Amino acid sequence: MPTPQDQFFSLVHEHLQQQTLVKLVLGNYVGPIADLVRVQVRPVAIKGQACLSFVHRHQTKDIIKNLPMADGLAALQGMVGQEFRNAHLLTPTEEIQLAISKKGKATLRFGKSEHHEQPASQEHNRQKERLLALDRPFLSALGVTDARQALIPAMSRKWKQINKFIEVFSRALASSQLAQSPNIHVVDFGSGKGYLTFAIHDYLANSLALNAQVTGVDLKQDMVELGNTAASQLGLQGLRFDHGDVRNYQAGTVNVMIALHACDIATDYAIHMGIRTGADIIMCSPCCHKQIRPQLLSPHPLRPILQHGVHLGQEAEMLTDGLRALLLEACGYDTQVFEFVSLEHTNKNKMILAIKRASGAPEKAAETLTQIQDIKNFYQIQDHCLESLLKAEGRLLPSASAIKTAHP
Repeated sequence: MPTPQDQFFSLVHEHLQQQTLVKLVLGNYVGPIADLVRVQVRPVAIKGQACLSFVHRHQTKDIIKNLPMADGLAALQGMVGQEFRNAHLLTPTEEIQLAISKKGKATLRFGKSEHHEQPASQEHNRQKERLLALDRPFLSALGVTDARQALIPAMSRKWKQINKFIEVFSRALASSQLAQSPNIHVVDFGSGKGYLTFAIHDYLANSLALNAQVTGVDLKQDMVELGNTAASQLGLQGLRFDHGDVRNYQAGTVNVMIALHACDIATDYAIHMGIRTGADIIMCSPCCHKQIRPQLLSPHPLRPILQHGVHLGQEAEMLTDGLRALLLEACGYDTQVFEFVSLEHTNKNKMILAIKRASGAPEKAAETLTQIQDIKNFYQIQDHCLESLLKAEGRLLPSASAIKTAHP
């Protein structure tokens, strides 16, 4: 008698042959990759060859692998039951779920499809799915789309940036403690014209139907007035723009702190604001790493390499942002540094993403602080703005037991 897994893959073959397979979704991941969330699989045709396209969805990125049909099916069978305990087969009329318990017992369930999706075109070069649609009113108000809600060609890079930002944020939100929260307060420092401020408000309030308060903060009064006028004309509740400086802005309780293109130590003040207000998510795209560079000692044998200004600048950028990430780790955040799409007015494309841990890890904090001090000693760095701000509040003082564990 065939097992539930055999029946499931028999149905996969059948729907592939009938071209009625919409997609496969693998969930309940138990494999070794820490940030892998799920895998989505769909049939595609690449240069006339039938293939399976695997989208490995991580917390901050997607990795796409296209395999010939036979290889793809073999890979799929190796993943189900080994790395994933759930597999969903979606057709236009039916949803079939294979569930495997911790003890290895497999169950097959059948239900009607609630999504009424049709099999997508198998042409590989199809338009990328977006979390935001071009018909959102704020896009026309900000000049991203025209009166017919078509993308203005000159704004294509901005449109790409907006979508990438929402993609990163949506995954961070899903893996944070805010995932079940009905109320979210977001503060966007250096909001400028408000593209990302409006986008995150629209995503939270419209796509997720959450009670969101989003505040854009900018030093330029004309940008503040522009944002408030657009929000008022669109009748948006829970969105406002304030004139202010990140160094002294009184934000109250903040759940999500955003600061893109904050120059030099303004990024440090923004991160400090996020930590101080207990933000669950901190998103920064730093710029202009001026503070560390004049302090750097070029240690032997790196001096011949670092005699070139461009290399010294790159090293200062790496050290500045690397120390920022470590300081966030020491303050109870899981932190990643990765490439982001470049902003309209800078080629900088790095993002620091920090998600607050559910519980503290004092031993890890003590070890991280030791690593920070070792790096500073090696390069003879005397002052890092974020570290100084945190020390002034006593936030970098791990317990005596944690220090003892870190230095046995």
